[in-house]
Amino acid sequence: MDSRIQQFFDQIKGKRVSVLGIGVSHSDLISRLRDRGAKVTAHDKRTREQLGEALCSNLEAQGVTLKLGPDYLEQIDAQIVLRTPGMPYHSPVLENLRENGAVVTSEMELFFDLCPCKTVGVTGSDGKTTTTTLISEFLKEGGKRVHVGGNIGHPLFPVVQDIRPNDFAVAELSSFQLISMRESPDIAVVTNITPNHLDVHKDMQEYIESKRNIILHQNAFSRTVLGVDNDLAASFAKDVRGQLFEFSLNHPVRTGAYLGSDNMIYMSVNGRKTKIMHAGEICLPGMHNISNCLAAICAVWGYVDLEAITNVAIEFTGVEHRLEFVRELRGIKWYNDSIATSPTRTIAGLKSFRQQVILLAGGYDKNIPFEPLAPEILEHVKTLILMGDTAEKIEAAVKNCKGYHGNPEIIRVKNMEEAVEKAALTAESGDIVTLSPACASFDAYPNFEERGRDYKTLVNSMV
Repeated sequence: MDSRIQQFFDQIKGKRVSVLGIGVSHSDLISRLRDRGAKVTAHDKRTREQLGEALCSNLEAQGVTLKLGPDYLEQIDAQIVLRTPGMPYHSPVLENLRENGAVVTSEMELFFDLCPCKTVGVTGSDGKTTTTTLISEFLKEGGKRVHVGGNIGHPLFPVVQDIRPNDFAVAELSSFQLISMRESPDIAVVTNITPNHLDVHKDMQEYIESKRNIILHQNAFSRTVLGVDNDLAASFAKDVRGQLFEFSLNHPVRTGAYLGSDNMIYMSVNGRKTKIMHAGEICLPGMHNISNCLAAICAVWGYVDLEAITNVAIEFTGVEHRLEFVRELRGIKWYNDSIATSPTRTIAGLKSFRQQVILLAGGYDKNIPFEPLAPEILEHVKTLILMGDTAEKIEAAVKNCKGYHGNPEIIRVKNMEEAVEKAALTAESGDIVTLSPACASFDAYPNFEERGRDYKTLVNSMV
């Protein structure tokens, strides 16, 4: 075990540690801290009944104290506090704890502080998960031992003592995780930056600055990968301290990956241009996925050979809930793009199809404007089925958009079940139906995964 990791575990023995949030990313963390002798209290706003008796009893059997329900954040008595990523960094509770001398950190911050191997971090408003997965698959195909975590995969800190110096750790990083990080990955990837999570961040600038943290603490030996087709991501170049790789669908770049006018993917490094493959060979549909491939190629360039990259690009079929083909029934193709929790993601999904589609959209309101989505709906959608808290806002944006003359038809429904029923009644052979909500799921589902699974269950149950 790395000496820094051993020293950390020695230091927390006997310390009062509060873990805020008992979720997927924290269950293993709680157990590991307790195993190392920390006095752990686990806090969660859900009740014992909501969490489940089995989980609560298991934690208590390990010696963990539980503080559950509406007052879960009251009178926290801890020397170390680990916040859940979704909890605002500047919340009064956390500010008060810091003022009283508590160490306030997170699972991901601890991991980056202690990880003994090369780290790759991926952030952006769109494309994070696919890019993260492609990077990990490229590395695995190249013979590397890879640990994947952050917003996807398993929590990384609980396995930090098992990581070897020659491994790679690849993490998808959200703005909520990055806002308080003071350790940047060795290889940092920023896919793009567009308005998102404005229901949590105080403004767009705070959101941008949280993303910038992924590169601010790099050193001269680090690598930064920026999507320069996006102005905000490209603007981070001035903060890069190490090697800068760029990627673009629109033009050649001096150092990095780009799509040529001949539809070939090229890599340019040190004045040398390498032909990678034809974009049409990439299995994933859509120009946005070609962009994700470009980002991933930049991240792994020099660590794996060209064959590893092309093998994965040709065979990788995608990640669940991301333009996922569900089934074809009576000539109608159904797709699940539940990951599209912002208008820009929905726009990218719509542009992936060569025909107009039946679009299922709407959900939780993140205070993101829908006006930029409206003209794309007019161009790419034949029938718009709306549900959730934002249905009225999306409908208004479409109807007020220049060029709207009653098309597409707009149908309002109460829930996912009714949305699928209406789509099935409306669709004809040769049509495409896609769930691409442009919104988060929290008005009806705990997360976009549950929303996508419910949709797939409904679609697969049709006869």
